[in-house]
Amino acid sequence: MSFENARTAGIRLSASMAASMRATALRAQGRTVFDLSLGEPDFNTPEPIVQAALDAMQAGLTHYTGPSGLAVLKEAIIRKFARENGLTYKADEIAIGVGAKQILFDLFMGSLNPDDSVLIPAPFWLSYRDMVEYNGGQAVLLPCGAETNFKLSPERLAAAITPQTRWLMLNNPSNPSGAVYTRAELEGLGAVLERHPQVCIMSDEIYEHIRFEGVEVCSFPKACPALKDRTLVVNGVSKAYAMTGWRLGYAAGPAALIRVLNKLESQTTTCPSSISQVAAAAALDGPQDFLATAQAAYTRRRALVLEALAQTELRVVPPDGAFYVFPECSAYIGRQTPDGRTIGDDIALADYLLDEGGVAVVPGQAFGVGNYLRLSFATSEENLRTALAAMVACLSTLKKG
Repeated sequence: MSFENARTAGIRLSASMAASMRATALRAQGRTVFDLSLGEPDFNTPEPIVQAALDAMQAGLTHYTGPSGLAVLKEAIIRKFARENGLTYKADEIAIGVGAKQILFDLFMGSLNPDDSVLIPAPFWLSYRDMVEYNGGQAVLLPCGAETNFKLSPERLAAAITPQTRWLMLNNPSNPSGAVYTRAELEGLGAVLERHPQVCIMSDEIYEHIRFEGVEVCSFPKACPALKDRTLVVNGVSKAYAMTGWRLGYAAGPAALIRVLNKLESQTTTCPSSISQVAAAAALDGPQDFLATAQAAYTRRRALVLEALAQTELRVVPPDGAFYVFPECSAYIGRQTPDGRTIGDDIALADYLLDEGGVAVVPGQAFGVGNYLRLSFATSEENLRTALAAMVACLSTLKKG
């Protein structure tokens, strides 16, 4: 008996989770494995945030909050957008979810009609396509390779829009490439979108606090205020404040769209955890020194990765944001392993690195482009040094046919 319907059968298990699960299984067999697959900060949640959650539990804030969430968190989110992004929102323009991923899934569930299409610049965060397709939309992938610094151009966007286009997905800074759009680049995209009033914009800005070498991150509706009334900005506390397990995301956008998201929330999870909501409010309103501490660590780790990969034939565009590198690996495709096997693609290369080198990475095909690998440097410098040394050594065993 099958318990899976056709829609579920058509989607894939998260590739980063699959890679991490395989690494865990190998560890259970006694193997030494270094996991560079997951996008999860290795830091613990800062103590003031944890204390706020403890205080909330002891005060009895352990009940339903309603689908739209706690007023204290919505107010903190509103202040965050004003303080950090120069954007003004009202309470009925804020949605709160069980992670940013739930908000994105609800967005497509609630807004897509049959034959609607969603433009997704590739490489993309690996869940975008499956979410769109599961909810009946057509995912239209727009390849943006290293030659364009992994960014969508206005010309490419204009050529892709059709009467069926419902959403454009933007991820800034990008997972997996680390690309960051400048304000001028966002304005260029906005000029195209102004000519197509049927197209809405989802701007995923969850990595906004992780950026390098003086790079600034501009929120899309700040760059394109004329499009604010059809833009949903998605964010959360997972990456910036090391709160992945708290499962708390938020979004800001038109009140009519927020009502749709709240309706779906009421029929799925009811509401986000009350305790996580209090913790998130403490993160947004409390001391922000952790952000600088984490940023300094990511900057050192990024340098370690770039230095190590320079010893290989992987071609790397240094990331401007997020905590990933996304090297092009075509130099190793077609090479032979010591036992005579041929590395046929990036999936085979990722498997080889895990099986022979004990290093878990994610193949580029999971992000919509072949011949790339994604490495996360959200791990300690000690682990990173050892993993990179193992990876370099493993790649050196591959010989040209």
